[in-house]
Amino acid sequence: MILDVERFVRAEEPYWEELNQAVVKFERDPNFRMDLAGLERFHYLYQRAATSLARLKDNSGDPEVQAWLEALIARAYGEIHRRPSRTGRFSFWRWLSAGFPQAFRRHMAAFALSLAVTIAGSALGSVAIAVSPEAKATIMPFPHLLGKPRDRVAQEEKEQGSKKDLLANHKGSFSAELMTHNIRVSVMMLAMGMTWGVGVVSLLFYNGVILGAVACDYVRDGQTQFLMAWLMPHGVIEIPATLLAGQAGLVLASALVGWRSRQTRRRRLAEARADIASLAGGIAVMLVWAGIIEAFISQYHQPVLPYWLKIAFGSVELAMLIAYFAFAGRKGDGNTQRG
Repeated sequence: MILDVERFVRAEEPYWEELNQAVVKFERDPNFRMDLAGLERFHYLYQRAATSLARLKDNSGDPEVQAWLEALIARAYGEIHRRPSRTGRFSFWRWLSAGFPQAFRRHMAAFALSLAVTIAGSALGSVAIAVSPEAKATIMPFPHLLGKPRDRVAQEEKEQGSKKDLLANHKGSFSAELMTHNIRVSVMMLAMGMTWGVGVVSLLFYNGVILGAVACDYVRDGQTQFLMAWLMPHGVIEIPATLLAGQAGLVLASALVGWRSRQTRRRRLAEARADIASLAGGIAVMLVWAGIIEAFISQYHQPVLPYWLKIAFGSVELAMLIAYFAFAGRKGDGNTQRG
């Protein structure tokens, strides 16, 4: 049977381009993973491309098309056989610069839910303090937050000289205590995914209530600048880390529940395991940084550290964090052009 080469090429080109897209993803991202369905599709496309090449050679197809297809098949073959050795070793830098933010972006819906629940809790906490300031005794978790914010600010600024001397020999241990506490809370939130997400949502909402209550209390008392300078240096890292812990917990809960999924629970958990581990590792790194900043910067106020400087520092951190999660590890959609 004589093959209509032009018609055959037009019909097969979409499959070749799909294979090319998959190969490009493997080439550009050593950490790129496919689920079972994706691997089966990749194998099918590879076999189809090989069959197409054989038919083109048998029917004297365009040499340029054949050369491009041969190169594509060779690249696909190389990825199939090199993949285990390329991903067998863990690279901390590769994970931090690509793996962690990619895991975050793969589960944006879970992060959005984590953020929404926290915002809802913050709104409730703010309204509670605005309507009934006496609610502080019930909401606030720490005794030093029960008094008037202006009194605390005045006391903090007055004691800065002595406080600086007091912390001078204990910064390392204080930072370690903060890291340990924050990591423990985040691990607990992630583990609450085992409650099918109920515990995760509860913790996120409660944290939001506290955050909203504290913010409202200080703003109402005219201490907005102090609040921002106090919280921003470490809070722009610590609060997102808490949200990511909620995200990881919700990913775990989703794997357990399996809404509209025909996969077994074991398969769902296996597919989610790598991303949950990646998120947990990233959260730990963020909280270590937040602990250092809280001990060495956040605890110092005017006149030791000007408020505007602390706010500017926190703003730069926040901008860099957003850019990191938005762009780190994001590869272009570049294709290998044929022609």
